[in-house]
Amino acid sequence: MRRLNLIAVYEQDGRRLLMCRRRKEPYKGLLNLVGGKAEAGETDEEAAYRELWEETALTKADIRLMHIMELRYFIEDMSLAVYAGTLKSSTIPHGDENELIWVDAGSEFADCTRFAGDGNLLHILRVCAMHLHEGDEQDG
Repeated sequence: MRRLNLIAVYEQDGRRLLMCRRRKEPYKGLLNLVGGKAEAGETDEEAAYRELWEETALTKADIRLMHIMELRYFIEDMSLAVYAGTLKSSTIPHGDENELIWVDAGSEFADCTRFAGDGNLLHILRVCAMHLHEGDEQDG
């Protein structure tokens, strides 16, 4: 089974979300969350932090990721691990795999002319925001 991950990175105040403009298919030219493929022998969490580093130069020191959900696509024989976190400081992500862009966290993520995922990002990000808020209340 192919294992992929998506990572929702929120700014400290939660108002903006880090996205990338995809340079290759699928969804070339559209905005998507950062993430990628898990390698053999990696846990989902290890893969998420590795992909985060490769695409944004962010590390565990910059953000604590929470495993939010797992989506299973049986026909494609694929699983998608979704992680989310809020930056601990005003660290500036950077990378050259895809163009990195901050977008308003209240954007219309179901807009398939702007965002990847065939409308799925709206549901994924609503669940991420709900659980990140719960995690912040438990931490504080």
